[in-house]
Amino acid sequence: MTSALSRSARRIISSNLTRTVRLQSIWTPDNVVKSPYKDVDIPNRTIIEHVWENLARWPDKTATICGLTNRSYTYHQLFKYSRNLASQLRSKLGITDGDVICTMMNNSPEYVLAVLGILSSGAELTTVNPIYTAHEVYRQLLLSRPKVMIGSTDTVNVIKESLKMANMDIPVICVTTSGGLPAHTISFQELTGDADHDVLKDVKITADDVAILPYSSGTTGLPKGVELTNKNVVVNCVQSDVDGVKQYRDTTSSHQESMIAVLPFYHIYGLSIIMLHKLSVGAKIVTLPKFQPNTFLSTLKNHKISLLYVVPPMAYVDQIVCGAAPLPKLDIDRLLDKSKIDVNFIQLYGLTETSPLVTTMVPGTKNYLTAGVAIPNTELRIVDSEMKTLGPNEVGELHIRGPQVMKGYRNNFEATRNAIDENGWFKSGDLASLDQNGTITISDRLKELIKVKGFQVPPAELESVLKEHPSVLDAGVVGVPDTRTGEAPIAFIVLNDGHKADVHGIKEFVATRVAEFKRLKDVVFLENLPKNPSGKLLRRILKEKYA
Repeated sequence: MTSALSRSARRIISSNLTRTVRLQSIWTPDNVVKSPYKDVDIPNRTIIEHVWENLARWPDKTATICGLTNRSYTYHQLFKYSRNLASQLRSKLGITDGDVICTMMNNSPEYVLAVLGILSSGAELTTVNPIYTAHEVYRQLLLSRPKVMIGSTDTVNVIKESLKMANMDIPVICVTTSGGLPAHTISFQELTGDADHDVLKDVKITADDVAILPYSSGTTGLPKGVELTNKNVVVNCVQSDVDGVKQYRDTTSSHQESMIAVLPFYHIYGLSIIMLHKLSVGAKIVTLPKFQPNTFLSTLKNHKISLLYVVPPMAYVDQIVCGAAPLPKLDIDRLLDKSKIDVNFIQLYGLTETSPLVTTMVPGTKNYLTAGVAIPNTELRIVDSEMKTLGPNEVGELHIRGPQVMKGYRNNFEATRNAIDENGWFKSGDLASLDQNGTITISDRLKELIKVKGFQVPPAELESVLKEHPSVLDAGVVGVPDTRTGEAPIAFIVLNDGHKADVHGIKEFVATRVAEFKRLKDVVFLENLPKNPSGKLLRRILKEKYA
């Protein structure tokens, strides 16, 4: 997943919580735009140290609770049980500093516990979408080489199958909330029981060590491991605490923000902004395994939700952060027209590679097509195809520099060198412009990822699957507008000689090999595909000519 907020996220907050913030970004003589906010001190601590820094202020407040079953942990319990898990991971399963542990499950209080336990053990966390097929999981396993997998009863079979495909024999820990423990798995609940914490004295992880390893699919279709250090994530949390950027009210003896976590924790948006940052400020995280209207609405009511992070189809209530895909202005206007209170609509921008937050609109802004200004310690610039830095209102590729920019791509020097230059500028792959005040407008994306319901679908991945079909000689995939999903993939196929066109058969072939959101909307048969002289597929031509 290349984009944390998938190029943009939006937030609605009630007017009585907004403040008038008048800021002016600084254009330097070399056309670099600096943040209008005062720089924050960059903390030299790990994610775990940051999350628990203020534990003494709210030990008995609920940290996380299941919106369906009310299964919950207080902050003190979460601290205790996560340390138990960390100790058991090291003493019983042999985890050492820098090992990778992979999670594959839907949102739950135990997911929160697992993440904190993994990080406390000194291991790196990598996450997998729980609706992935074994083939998709297998690819990530080969790249990340985890020492342990943590799943649930509804994902453990896929985990086992993917491990078999990868020829890996590693422990599988299973979270069970009802029913028995699946064969050949280790009980998550037993590992969170009482344990000797002395072994945690051996953890020597520092702020500069990698903590989170999300996998980001590029236009090549090959996932890249994004190395986010403890410092990357922690500084992004601190940047998010500054007035004007801040999206929450402080936890006190009489107030605690309550928020639904229905956006998946395997996604950097859910993991960093919703889970880790909100734990660090003492909020209550109400988990839902998936979005279902009835349970979603009942959870809103039963848990008195005050802060809501959503994707575009879910935009309701009075405090909302909406991410994972752009929400059209027409939908924004409809939402605001239906609101019974005066609200502000705030758009954010970020990416997986930036931990994720980069820019935010100032409360009170009415220009809903912009994504605001750079957050503290962050610089922006726009460059043309010849890498010349452009001035105000000129469109080019957005480059970002700041302490939240990733360390690099795991074991991929070439991709890292292409993404981050020698001066620390990260190339976003997005077309954008900056106005005189440093306000950013995202115009388009240079990358060709297809956005389906907020999920990113790499065209080359589907092309690779299609070429495994015995009838397919060549294939090209592009995204087309879809009223229900935003975009949908459509395949252009060149058949092998003597083979017949079979739209249904090819769609079914792909459907058995990929997650539901990656399935093809349609198949079109062509005699040949447009390519440049070096043989590179010209998806732009496909889109313009046929889609």
